[in-house]
Amino acid sequence: MAEKTKTLKGHISMVVADTLWGLNAPIGKAVMFTVTALSLTTFRMVGAAACFWLASLFIKRENVSHKDMLRIFFASLLGVVFNQGLFIYGLSQTSPINAAIVTTMLPIVTMIVAALYLKEPITNKKVLGIFMGALGAFILILSSGSSSFAGSIIGDICCLVSQISVAIYLTLYKDLFAKYSPITVSKWMFTYASICFIPVSFNDVTSMDFLSLQLHTVTGICFVVVGATFIAYLCMQIGQKVLRPTVVSMYNYLQPIVASIVAVSLGMDNFGWQKWIAILLVFGGVYVVTQSKSKAQLDAEIKGKE
Repeated sequence: MAEKTKTLKGHISMVVADTLWGLNAPIGKAVMFTVTALSLTTFRMVGAAACFWLASLFIKRENVSHKDMLRIFFASLLGVVFNQGLFIYGLSQTSPINAAIVTTMLPIVTMIVAALYLKEPITNKKVLGIFMGALGAFILILSSGSSSFAGSIIGDICCLVSQISVAIYLTLYKDLFAKYSPITVSKWMFTYASICFIPVSFNDVTSMDFLSLQLHTVTGICFVVVGATFIAYLCMQIGQKVLRPTVVSMYNYLQPIVASIVAVSLGMDNFGWQKWIAILLVFGGVYVVTQSKSKAQLDAEIKGKE
């Protein structure tokens, strides 16, 4: 029963995380009309680091070994710097619809990386679930009403590499969250990420006129930092602790659903039958992947037959 409760907590955490990331797309885009992408990414990293350090004051202090600190540094490069930095740059070079389509590659790449590194089986259910989710995401994206398909190969490649970096991060560093609390890992991840990224964005940040920022821009930045970064990453890492990497990555398909709901609520789009089918495919795909057997389950079955 306790195991089922942990698993349910993991699924709920992933729903919250990807809902916040789905909201981040329109809110972050609105902020970038007055704040550069590099500056916003820096605010995300530095602001989240401050939030995690503040949160760490309310939990038991954990001593992280030097070996694990080195692993957390590389985790920060893959899970934060390359993920956020490359995706923001890629988005600035290509169209939003191209970037959204590229993000549907995450569960596929994660499944491959998990198979190579963790020896997780590529089962028929897993392939079917990923296909269903990807098809649903494609239908949502292509029925969004956007007619802008213009993009650049450089931008698309940057977005793809950002997804590959996340897939590797989800697979290689799952054990860190079993060993330490998500807050402890995250405070160091975002600290390292800030140190690495500030030199890249220094000119953009220092040239900003902070006093001229309007209230809605400041509110948007606060949401991006606290909601779409601090809370979202904390929830993802809670999910990452108890769920398989491929299952975690499948929740990426919730983001276009959230974006579509926001667009409909603002009168920018309509909710036709295509979107209902797409939503059913996404949730159906997530369910099928969760029903696929893990390596541990298959090993236990083989052992039971011996």
